[in-house]
Amino acid sequence: MNLEISTDQLKRETIIGSRRFENYFWSIALCIGGSGFILASLSSYFNKQLLPFNALTEINFVPQGLVMLFYGLLGISFSVYITLTIFWDVGGGYNEYDKTNETIRLVRRGFPGKDRNILLNYSFNEIKSIEVEISEGINPKRTIYLTTNDKRRIPLTGVGEPLPLTEIEEKAIDLAKFLNLPYNISK
Repeated sequence: MNLEISTDQLKRETIIGSRRFENYFWSIALCIGGSGFILASLSSYFNKQLLPFNALTEINFVPQGLVMLFYGLLGISFSVYITLTIFWDVGGGYNEYDKTNETIRLVRRGFPGKDRNILLNYSFNEIKSIEVEISEGINPKRTIYLTTNDKRRIPLTGVGEPLPLTEIEEKAIDLAKFLNLPYNISK
């Protein structure tokens, strides 16, 4: 879901980063699962029923309880990592195409630190074309690239579920017309 602002001279697309539904889902699922494993491990260690739905006091702490503790801590760690990427909105930002100044600005947020904000600026004369790469299969990929004169390919679309073919082609054609650039589709 990209928010788009468009005028005759300026076009701006918002890129959704880590704040996607699947990241919220996995963060919650890993936290619940990890907590369950930790409680199961502690039940076997203290020989006391901490989870109401299973008799875990009969499990030996060594080695089963230790393994459950390890998996629980691993699940909680991944949950914290995903939650932090959501909080910091890693990968979020915007693409801005300005005809008045003949510039393209690509802004993304990264992990906290000295170089948290990533800013790429290009003038129109540095850009060769707009490309669309489409690959089907188990992990389909549909990405719009900005191709520079020195043959670098900068992705313009966000990470996540691939857009329908017609929508990605429409976006690429619309952008190519807006920037007055050629476009091509590679499969």
